[in-house]
Amino acid sequence: MGRKGKKPKKHNPDQLIRRLKPGIIAIFEDNPKKSYNYKQIAAWLKITDAPTRQAVLQVLAELRASKVIKETSRGKFSIAQSARTIIGKIEITRRGAGYVVNDEMDDIFIHPSNTLDAFNRDQVEVQLKRRGRDNKLEGKVVRVIERNKKQYVGIFRESKDFGFVQTDDPFMHVDFYIAKSNFNGAVDGHKVIIELIDWKEGDDSPSAKVLEDIGEPGDHNTEMHAILAAYDLPYKFPDEVERAADKISFSISDAELSNRIDFRDTLTFTIDPEDAKDFDDALSIKTLDNGNFEIGVHIADVSHYVQPGDLIDQEAYSRATSVYLVDRVVPMLPEVLSNGVCSLRPNEDKLCYGVVFEITDKATVKSYNIVKTIIHSSRRFTYEEAQERIETGKGDLAEEIIQMDALAKILRRNRMDGGAMEIASEEVKFRLDEEGKPTEVFQKVSKDANKLIEEFMLLANKYVAMHIGKPTGKTPPKPFIYRVHEPPAADKLERFVGFLKHIGFTIGNLTPDNYTTKINSLLKEMEDDSMRNIISTMAIRTMSKAEYSTEILGHYGLAFRYYSHFTSPIRRYPDLIAHRLLHQYIDKADKYSIDLPEACKHTSNMERVAAEAERESIKYKQVEYMQDKVGLVFSGKVSGLSSTGIFVELLESRCEGMIRLTSLGDDNYQFDERHYVVVGKRTGKEFFLGDPVEVLVKHTDILKKQIDFELVDEDFF
Repeated sequence: MGRKGKKPKKHNPDQLIRRLKPGIIAIFEDNPKKSYNYKQIAAWLKITDAPTRQAVLQVLAELRASKVIKETSRGKFSIAQSARTIIGKIEITRRGAGYVVNDEMDDIFIHPSNTLDAFNRDQVEVQLKRRGRDNKLEGKVVRVIERNKKQYVGIFRESKDFGFVQTDDPFMHVDFYIAKSNFNGAVDGHKVIIELIDWKEGDDSPSAKVLEDIGEPGDHNTEMHAILAAYDLPYKFPDEVERAADKISFSISDAELSNRIDFRDTLTFTIDPEDAKDFDDALSIKTLDNGNFEIGVHIADVSHYVQPGDLIDQEAYSRATSVYLVDRVVPMLPEVLSNGVCSLRPNEDKLCYGVVFEITDKATVKSYNIVKTIIHSSRRFTYEEAQERIETGKGDLAEEIIQMDALAKILRRNRMDGGAMEIASEEVKFRLDEEGKPTEVFQKVSKDANKLIEEFMLLANKYVAMHIGKPTGKTPPKPFIYRVHEPPAADKLERFVGFLKHIGFTIGNLTPDNYTTKINSLLKEMEDDSMRNIISTMAIRTMSKAEYSTEILGHYGLAFRYYSHFTSPIRRYPDLIAHRLLHQYIDKADKYSIDLPEACKHTSNMERVAAEAERESIKYKQVEYMQDKVGLVFSGKVSGLSSTGIFVELLESRCEGMIRLTSLGDDNYQFDERHYVVVGKRTGKEFFLGDPVEVLVKHTDILKKQIDFELVDEDFF
């Protein structure tokens, strides 16, 4: 009796196609310059049976129809060039994976093994691949086009024949190799600034050289310098720039006086923070014969002293903005300018560029002029001093300050009625001892005196932008630099509505047209300050970021069709650009040549970099403040949520730390990004923004700028 033969295996065509497609795509993607027919593909995959070879033909037909591959000759195919690579900026995660941001498509995921030698925020070329059963698009970095930066900060470690540096950057997943010839006097265990040399193919680590040893980790000055260096921000001016600034004369010639409107006999004063040294704006007030008020917004005329293209101007453009760390200001201009010749100090004649308004007692602007002025400030007020006069009606110039406050309140109310967002951001401030260590953390409160200055600066910025941008007849607007803020995207509004609903607030449908009105009303009705701050924070996250542009796109948050930055040229380069263009257009000065679109891009980017550095300095000081409080319990509120943990802000000090999800032992907690909530998988217990919690300070890491909390509020469960 003969043996029974094996029963032939049945093939499901659809399953075969799904199984084969990722592998076939991978063959084309890994060999982008080659063409293959179906027989070659089958041989590559070691397919010999007829049904599976037929499935290969069907896969090729589908890929051709979807333009993943193209037919190069009869029956032969290669990867479609248009679908092969993209160029974008890579964002590296803490776990080493990446996402490439590209304007043409959704973010592309990059597996840690496919990031090549790219660092966080480098511009890269990415080869696109489809992976997995769902044919999901992923990427592989094939070339680094441009480094985001070449300098890094970290701890130098010396061994017998070489050294290496572990960087402070949490998104850097490799150490730098330092040849002995590149130590440059670095001390083992010190923080250093290094510069990337190269990363040769086949090397485990990139090579770098030490530029500077900046000192012991944990030292106050070392850490502040490290933060600046990590963001490629300078902490001193080049010697030649300082020398150029020292040559600037404080004297004002008679010829210059004759070209300006003289306000030296008009009451003028400044209102600034107590610790301010650069006073770039002043207000003047005079009652006119018709009962209206002449209000002058006078801004330091930096453009008179800093000429386009000179050494000081080149350095100012490079910096683009002053940087405000916890304990220091890194100015855009050398101190002789920022704190001296340009600063509107009291009892000194100063050159300004101003907007002078005629305003009624109802805060209606009857007329305005943009003019070069000379002023003589008779008083320097701190915000606290001005606030005291508003609240008590007592003190020198109380009447004038109260009058301007009344006008400012009307201007503010009109803005709100016009659709402006009424969101006050919290600002954390520190009191430091002589060694720079924080002794107290508190929240800066914006009062009427702050808002007085804010409203008149907003008014000046608005009218400057209107003067240039608003159409007059058939004359097109002249080139100018605007501060723009676009409406929130529809998908972000939808997520925000879902978040509000999830925490118990029904607000209905949100659109750009009703967003500000509805959010303002919701915040006004809330009695819980903590929840108001949380919703304000989420409302801000929902909106786009303001930036500089040559286009008139409006400022959504302020509800202004025309808006620019004119009022802070000592600390913002875009304001200096605005002054120069106004001088050209209004005063018929020489043509000012600048690549405006590039300047907008550069200054917007530097503003973001400065803001990140400022936040890093705050984080560092918060951790330093909490170092001696390990083991103590504090009341806090949930201030943020992520896949890693629950961020908690302490009520007393405003310091923020994290409860790691892995430390919550009663359940497996996961982050629901859509509803912005952390949920226990088994119990369904939830953590929302604003939830009150009691936490124990478990650990502080001054070098990583991290505070670890442990939840101790058992009642929560």
